[in-house]
Amino acid sequence: MVIDFNTLYHFPSRLDRVFEEFFKSPMGDDRRLAYPPLNLSNDDENIYVRAELPGVELADVELTLSDKTLVLKGERAAPQGKYYRQERQSGVFHRVVNIAVPVDRDKVKAVMTDGILTVTLPKAEDVKPRSINIEIA
Repeated sequence: MVIDFNTLYHFPSRLDRVFEEFFKSPMGDDRRLAYPPLNLSNDDENIYVRAELPGVELADVELTLSDKTLVLKGERAAPQGKYYRQERQSGVFHRVVNIAVPVDRDKVKAVMTDGILTVTLPKAEDVKPRSINIEIA
């Protein structure tokens, strides 16, 4: 009689895989853990950064623009009371957005509407697309 222990040999790694799958983000990475969630977009004229900040007071948000980064810092106050379940994050947050395009710093605007912070970063003139006339020789 031969007893095969090979199936038990890989048991720890199989158990590790089960836990990894259970705790893995549906997005494929840990983006769901970043707060606040951001959308980045652009057009020919501007770069747009939109952050979801419902319930955050404007006085608790700080925006800083350096050469190649936009830093969004703030704090969401923790609601008082007893909870059976609390999924909304609270506390200090810090997001850094890398900007690979030079922007016109004097024309940057930030607007908060319905809990969405929209930062408009106008692209510098030298990086905007230009039409080039072709001459006949």
